[in-house]
Amino acid sequence: MARVAIVTGGTRGIGEAISLALRDAGMSVAANYAGNDERARAFTERTGIKAYKWDVADFDACVAGAKQVEADLGPVDVLVNNAGITRDGTMKRMDRGAWEDVIDTNLGGCFNMAKAVWDSMNGRKYGRIVNIGSINGQAGQYGQVNYAAAKSGIHGFTKALAQEGARAGITVNAIAPGYIDTDMVAAVPQEVLDKIVAKIPVGRLGKAEEIARGVAFLCAEDAGFVTGSTLSINGGQHMY
Repeated sequence: MARVAIVTGGTRGIGEAISLALRDAGMSVAANYAGNDERARAFTERTGIKAYKWDVADFDACVAGAKQVEADLGPVDVLVNNAGITRDGTMKRMDRGAWEDVIDTNLGGCFNMAKAVWDSMNGRKYGRIVNIGSINGQAGQYGQVNYAAAKSGIHGFTKALAQEGARAGITVNAIAPGYIDTDMVAAVPQEVLDKIVAKIPVGRLGKAEEIARGVAFLCAEDAGFVTGSTLSINGGQHMY
């Protein structure tokens, strides 16, 4: 029977590439999304992957969403926590709402979704969880104290949860993408984007498919000895 995977934020950008990579690896994929119904429908029509709508910042919605996926596809074996938002601003300009929105979605969503599938994975002694962090969670970024804090928290969350899951056959890893050619990055002013690319040793933005290949590796059945790790995919921009 095919492994069942949930990819949060799975209908666009990096998430779409991950959904496709896991589908092509033979998994039954459920792509979560938060709000854009039209785009989600187009994604399903184009890929054949069913889209499920819920807000990862809402714990009860995550539990209900995971139960619906299990009812439709079977027990969840693979979870990719990819959903994320930005509410950028300097500390001077950032309000509490912008802080909470990003922390609750980007970091809180990882807890909510992991909690929703954890008992089932433990009971079956198998699971693959991959959390999408960021280069800005490793190196920091001006005007992103909320985003950098959330993504940095993901890396610590990954290491701690990996220790809890190891004996139960559940691996927990993270990927820290650099600047990837997605809609989010495309919204950056060109002059700023040019400066960013100039600092990337390989001389270009990354591709969503390059992140997806890393996720597919970590989600594979034969990747059981890799856990608690963060894989940086950033073109050499930040090495540590």
